[in-house]
Parts: sequence; C-alpha cells; structure tokens
Amino acid sequence: MTKRDRRTYTDEFKAQMVKLYESGKPKHEIMKEYDLTPTAFNTWIKRSQSSGSFKEKDNLSPEELELIKLRKENQKLKMENDILK
Repeated sequence: MTKRDRRTYTDEFKAQMVKLYESGKPKHEIMKEYDLTPTAFNTWIKRSQSSGSFKEKDNLSPEELELIKLRKENQKLKMENDILK
C-alpha cells in the first residue's frame, strides 16, 4: 500500500471498532471483517485506553510536548539569527 492508497478512518469508526473488541469480539475477527491492519487497530486500542482520544497530539507525553515546543523555539531563533547576520 503506497502513501496515496492510505485509508483514513473517522474517530466514530475507530471508537466502534474498539467497543467491539472491548465487548469480547476477538481482534483477529475484527481485523479480518473490516480489513484493518494490526498496527492501526492496536494503536486505536492503546490510544483509546490511555486518553480516550484517537488524535496523536492528545496522546503525547509531557516530555514529547516539551520537545516539540523546544524544537519550534530553536527553529525560530535560528531564523532570527540568520536575519541578523
């Protein structure tokens, strides 16, 4: 599957799949029936259980958030430095 062929799923669909799993339906049956990859499905389960959100930004640790902030600040300072040169 190429990047152009990548499928996207709504949060409602992801929540429904996680609910099926939590109600006792085996993972392999859900993945086969809905043609899901194990990586995607396991990620949905993990994110749902940790924060209740399927968005990546809602599932970042405080350290990861700080790192993103510092990288943005560093990039801004580099640009300002280049302008002053």
